[in-house]
Amino acid sequence: MRSVERAAGWRRVPLHRRAAAGFTLLELLVALVIIGALVGYVGPKYFDQLGKSEKKIARAQVDAIEKALDTYRLDVGRYPTTEQGLAALSTRPGEEARWNGPYLKKALPADPWGKPYQYRNPGEHGIDVDVFSFGKDGQPGGDGDAADIGNWN
Repeated sequence: MRSVERAAGWRRVPLHRRAAAGFTLLELLVALVIIGALVGYVGPKYFDQLGKSEKKIARAQVDAIEKALDTYRLDVGRYPTTEQGLAALSTRPGEEARWNGPYLKKALPADPWGKPYQYRNPGEHGIDVDVFSFGKDGQPGGDGDAADIGNWN
């Protein structure tokens, strides 16, 4: 029988060595505690960065909308009225003969929190028009993630 085992490449492993090849319950628990500690440390930092990226996206979209409004003003001679709103960048307002749009390559985006961007003409912050998002909470004012993000800040 020994010659058959050797020819097939088998070796007998003593019973005490086979038992030592696995992990003990204590080793598994220690590994889980270490993984949990890493998740507890890294998780909040990751989600903080996610909030910052949403603000950056909102600022970039506000800048793009503002540039489209400037192009609209060059063509038409004035900014859209508050009643016409940002829809005037995509669809010709009925009375605008010099409209040469659409002024956005894609449809008007929603802010990173899924709410529409706001528009005011005349602006209330010392500039011609206001383009802004109410932030994460969708309400005027606020601070942190809930702060308004507009072309004035």
